[in-house]
Amino acid sequence: MSSIGQSVEKAFTTMTSTKKVVDLQRDIQKPQADQPRLTTDHGVKVADTDNWLKIIGSEPKKNGSSLLEDQIAREKIHRFDHERIPERVVHARGTGAHGYFTVSSDRASKYTFAPVLTDSSRTTPVFVRFSTVQGSRGSADTVRDVRGFAVKFYTEEGNWDIVGNDIPVFFIQDAIKFPDFVHAVKPEPHNDVPQGQSAHNNFWDFVGLQPESAHMVMWVMSDRGVPRSFRMMQGFGVNTFTLQNAAGERHFVKFHFIPELGVHSLLWDEALKINGQDPDFHRKDLSEAIESGAYPKWKFAIQTIPQSREHEFEFDILDATKVWPQELVPLEEIGELVLNRVVDEFFPETEQVAFCTSHVVPGIGFSNDPLLQGRNFSYFDTQISRLGVNWEELPINRPVCPVFNHNRDGKSRHRIVKSEVNYWPNRKDIGRPVTGEEGGYVEYAEALGQGIKQRARGPKFQEHFSQAQLFYNSLSAHEKAHLVSAIGFELSHCEDPVVYKSYINVLNNIDFDLAKAVAVKVNGEVPTKPGRANDGKKSKGLSQIDFLPKEPTIVSRRIAILISDGFNAVEMQAVRAALTSAKAVCYLIGPRRNHIRPMAGQDFGPGVFADHHFDSQRSTLFDAVYIPSGEEHVRTLSKNGRVVHWVREAFGHCKAIAAVGEGVNFLRDDVRLPGIDLFAPSRDQDSDEVVTSYGVVTTGKYSISSAVTDVLNIAPDTRGFASNFAFQISQHKCYERELDGLTEQVAF
Repeated sequence: MSSIGQSVEKAFTTMTSTKKVVDLQRDIQKPQADQPRLTTDHGVKVADTDNWLKIIGSEPKKNGSSLLEDQIAREKIHRFDHERIPERVVHARGTGAHGYFTVSSDRASKYTFAPVLTDSSRTTPVFVRFSTVQGSRGSADTVRDVRGFAVKFYTEEGNWDIVGNDIPVFFIQDAIKFPDFVHAVKPEPHNDVPQGQSAHNNFWDFVGLQPESAHMVMWVMSDRGVPRSFRMMQGFGVNTFTLQNAAGERHFVKFHFIPELGVHSLLWDEALKINGQDPDFHRKDLSEAIESGAYPKWKFAIQTIPQSREHEFEFDILDATKVWPQELVPLEEIGELVLNRVVDEFFPETEQVAFCTSHVVPGIGFSNDPLLQGRNFSYFDTQISRLGVNWEELPINRPVCPVFNHNRDGKSRHRIVKSEVNYWPNRKDIGRPVTGEEGGYVEYAEALGQGIKQRARGPKFQEHFSQAQLFYNSLSAHEKAHLVSAIGFELSHCEDPVVYKSYINVLNNIDFDLAKAVAVKVNGEVPTKPGRANDGKKSKGLSQIDFLPKEPTIVSRRIAILISDGFNAVEMQAVRAALTSAKAVCYLIGPRRNHIRPMAGQDFGPGVFADHHFDSQRSTLFDAVYIPSGEEHVRTLSKNGRVVHWVREAFGHCKAIAAVGEGVNFLRDDVRLPGIDLFAPSRDQDSDEVVTSYGVVTTGKYSISSAVTDVLNIAPDTRGFASNFAFQISQHKCYERELDGLTEQVAF
């Protein structure tokens, strides 16, 4: 590596370094072309890695038997045979990144003495793993599913894990039902189908017979089930934990991560197509953002309830199928989570990272949430099964604080302890326990009254539909429409009439109109009266539109620029410069992955290099599309059915579209967007007046002078072309197209 390259790498490493990154350095090798040379695992240099030691006949030379004594060959094959560890039963498909957490206010000190939540001078290293639940490691990223959102905080007091999801509730109330739920959602046992989706008989049979799942089903069938990006998901701790402050007072707590970019989703048709076009879409998106400097960020917030108020609510606050409505329990922002470093090697970091809900630090504790109680047992047991009893010694899992105990031996033991004693008490006074005053973990002294030992749930755990209804009522019009379509899609894949007809009864306990709409779609039994009255109540923070950023942004948004020979490169460069100045990522898509010649009179050497060609990338992989001006260029586009489909598909997926000059003619004459007001030929073609209609932004020209006056301002009703386009992109999608029936008029 050159000295310049080493300097750049050193600067980047320093910039993104945390204690955990430094800790990992002792396990990282950076091989170069000449060093190190090939050796066995026991350090012997290998002279030949291509031929097994065997007996070769002398006349004529013939291969004889391969010899078992060849340790080099046996080691190579042996290590290959054992490269794979058992994948996770659930959350097998995932990706991760390093980052850090900082405290932004002292609000949490009222509730806890845990420094990770109260000390603003700290920078706590984190590793975050995102995942899908149902599919195997080889499944696709954009399936409809819950997403795992697991965070490992490497605190100075030990590791703290929040093993959460992108949805705040869960399918079941008690952990004893978890094997049943997972068996039902995974591929069916007789044919191992389907992979990476819940559209099958067993899942819907289970949730139809298990009404406590109704709330979670509503969330998964909503747009939350198909997120646009890991970076645009909320994260939730799901379970109810506790916090203890310095005065010994205890509060119940819920943990929240709120994305800086807002909460956004794909349309279902997009998700289906991306599954085939780019099954690694989400993991590539995460790496692309971090490596381009658009670091994913989340506000970290908590909801707290004093122990004295535990029983004041209509629902049980320890029920994992319920949220704490923000009107009753406000969110308090206390910190920020940032991801700023991709992994060096996927397997030892992302695949071997292991989380446990039972990993907490002093000041944070557990509640009697019956789902959490079971998870505390299950996760620890699972990690031992996958990684061995010494899994916490693996580099990605080991704490950055000092670790010492009297545990010994076992598979994959890394630590070597030079000591004559491995027990307590011992004559050398080694490894003594730590008192609470010295920082040792001490459980809260909770008073436990007398009770009856039985397998039962409290009375508030018996109500299953009020919050499912609250969620549905709180959705916007387009979100409700998407939810109806999603359930209709899923149930239409169930062949057993008992399954798809009976689930209508569950929906009818949530909303009468919802149940009727789905029943008509799937040939279910259309109800004649509500199963339960809808009280019309709504709550803040349940609809995704509640999380649009206060300041509109296009950071990391992927914009496709369609070009062909004869395009206006000067205009394109000006528009691209404006968009990239706001940290959007622009890609040139042309008829070939090579130089594309600009229009006559524009000197760009051999041309402008296209990042992809029309057949290699589809509109589904981008957030917006822009067509520059140029007569020859537009004539070429108009003759290419793939390009026409490109733009129609983007329109059907409610994405922002922009065009200039002859590019507007292409939209009008070839793409034929219905119901859209475009910059008209009757207007002055040299005018830079901007027309915006249903997220489609058009103008007659965009010159250098236009660009000079178009200082990028991402806000509604701005005058400039690039500013208007940027604002439409910042809104994620124009759902009014869908609600007003325009998308139905376009084949895509």
